[in-house]
Amino acid sequence: MKVVSGSLLLTFMTSWLCAFPCMAADWSLTDNPQLAAFFEEEVQRIERRNSLTQYRTLEEWNAAKPRLRQQLFEMLGLDPLPERTDLEAEVSGVAEHEEFRMERISFQSMPGLYVSGNLYIPKKMDGPLPAVLYVCGHGNVKKDGISYGSKASYQRHGGWFARNGYVCLVIDTLQLGEIEGIHHGTYRYNRWWWNARGYTPAGVEAWNCMRALDYLQSRSEVDGSRLGVTGRSGGGAYSWWIAALDDRIQCAVPVAGITSMRNHVADGCVEGHCDCMYMVNTYGWDYAVVAALVAPRPLLISNTDKDTIFPLEGVVDIHRQVRHIYRLYGMPEHLGLQITEGPHKDTQELHVHAFRWMNRFLRKDESMISKLVEDFFVPEQLRVFTAIPKDERNTTIDEVFVPFRSQPSASEDAGILADLPRWEQSLLEILRDKCFAAWPENRSDWQATAVSLRETLKSGPFWTSAFPEHVVSRLHFESQPSVPLFVDVIHAKNVPPAKVARIHLLAVDDLTWSAYERILAGQNDADSSTSTDDVSSVFRLIQGHLKESGSAVAVFSSRGIGAQKWKGDEKKQIQIQRRFQLLGMTADGMRVWDLRRALQILRSEAGDEVNLSLQALGRQGLLAICVGIYERLPGGLFVDAASLPTDDTGPVILNQQRLIHVQELAALALRKNAITVRGDSPLTDLSRRLTEAPQWTGGHLTLEP
Repeated sequence: MKVVSGSLLLTFMTSWLCAFPCMAADWSLTDNPQLAAFFEEEVQRIERRNSLTQYRTLEEWNAAKPRLRQQLFEMLGLDPLPERTDLEAEVSGVAEHEEFRMERISFQSMPGLYVSGNLYIPKKMDGPLPAVLYVCGHGNVKKDGISYGSKASYQRHGGWFARNGYVCLVIDTLQLGEIEGIHHGTYRYNRWWWNARGYTPAGVEAWNCMRALDYLQSRSEVDGSRLGVTGRSGGGAYSWWIAALDDRIQCAVPVAGITSMRNHVADGCVEGHCDCMYMVNTYGWDYAVVAALVAPRPLLISNTDKDTIFPLEGVVDIHRQVRHIYRLYGMPEHLGLQITEGPHKDTQELHVHAFRWMNRFLRKDESMISKLVEDFFVPEQLRVFTAIPKDERNTTIDEVFVPFRSQPSASEDAGILADLPRWEQSLLEILRDKCFAAWPENRSDWQATAVSLRETLKSGPFWTSAFPEHVVSRLHFESQPSVPLFVDVIHAKNVPPAKVARIHLLAVDDLTWSAYERILAGQNDADSSTSTDDVSSVFRLIQGHLKESGSAVAVFSSRGIGAQKWKGDEKKQIQIQRRFQLLGMTADGMRVWDLRRALQILRSEAGDEVNLSLQALGRQGLLAICVGIYERLPGGLFVDAASLPTDDTGPVILNQQRLIHVQELAALALRKNAITVRGDSPLTDLSRRLTEAPQWTGGHLTLEP
């Protein structure tokens, strides 16, 4: 690391900007063994489904490759691709070296999305030269509050390539450039709506790389048919994205930028990475699939042996699987694996092999390396912008990069009503393939294994004198392998759950579960001065339902909520949720599954004719609406407007904001069920219009004050 005097702050590498807060932490889930077992089950499922050895012939692989590449575009938020607008490229200055010149350049990958970089051009040229795109890792240079970008940390690579006969463009990252955007949406800022929007900063980085290739091909000094890419850590990941997506890349050396799903989820390496390292894993990929999309172009997988956030075992496994694809092409010599000694660091050994690989395939040159890397400039010489452009969108690009599903308008109603079954089926297919694809399959054994243990939790006169003859039966079940849950059924002593005519299922959140626990403990007197409003309101709700003849009340908290809450502080809770997103799911999406399973368990206990209703408490409204899309509730679905999402802090369903508006979800649920909404909510606008039409076939919508 070069030492610069003054008030210069050097922040280097992914391990510092992304992983350092977690490096001393325990990445394991020893405090949550059932959760760890669930993640292990899901990792194994992904490993089985994604093994590259399933492709036995080159024909099979070539048939699958276009579909896989299109899926990757989609999972990066690049389907459809943004418009290739004019780059508005500018050169803001030049610095000279005896062997090359360095231009300070910027371009706009889309209007207002600025990319700052340095272009290194040899002074001796016999014609257009091969070019290398160098994408930076997480190493920023700041001085007196001014960001000089990651390109200042990695300038040595640009200088080396230029001294050895290449044009090299070194570009800044979205977060650690001269204009500082955001990579840490879920890692640090609780922007879980990124999952719902289908947004990842990896998509922005991939798009910036594609436009960088456009820029290189626009330069007369560049032979546009000989383009390579390399970068380390975060830059290694971006090297994967662009090499997998764009065939203009003829040679790639991703350094410390990829490892297996097992490393990330089961071993916890996700805790050392920010969101720019990951696609939105809608299709449940393992990362070897990304690597395989580079084949048969020359690819060197490069890493150190003691890298804690890209562990050796996972890197070697990636190589093993991808080697199978290169062998199908009959080109095993186009795939290399370099493992050097060292930690997660930009070491000289990594440089030399990367340079030689580029020389071999872009210059057809096998000679020894004589000039090693050096830093030639101070950060001020590399700075592109003297002032941040006023029209920059870098800092807010997450809000617009992936379009939001627009609110259905009244003009669309006629088209929906003209063929309701077709409209319903098209949305159900989107939900199945893009939002809930990680739900378990082939669960024909639900009835047989519904309840593994029936437990009388509490009996006797604890419901105050009004209900001295009620008991609580706790029904234990597995929502899916390694996810044990239970549902409490409050019923009269002389009417067991199997005999009740009506069951009101209450879907609770953390706050309302706490209130229910206080009621179980006997703190349920609605008139007591010690009762909280939450306890009183939950008590009155249960009390009201139990007054109905033949009725029981079921209380259920899904995984990670209430009685099922995962152990760990706020940081650990964040990293648990990030594991879900890597597996192609969200915790809330799986909670919808849990609620479905709870209803199925109740139905298996009381019989198919039981009059089931579902009522959402707390912030469970959107999840209950989603349940209503799939489950018939003869007793109806009840939600409070306050429990429905009104901003970006509500329940998160993978890709939902991108593909299906919440109004459409409510209208879908109405196809099967009557819905009562208490309070005013725009969620009901489409439902209200559709149910008022004479062509409507489905449930009835009731709006209550």
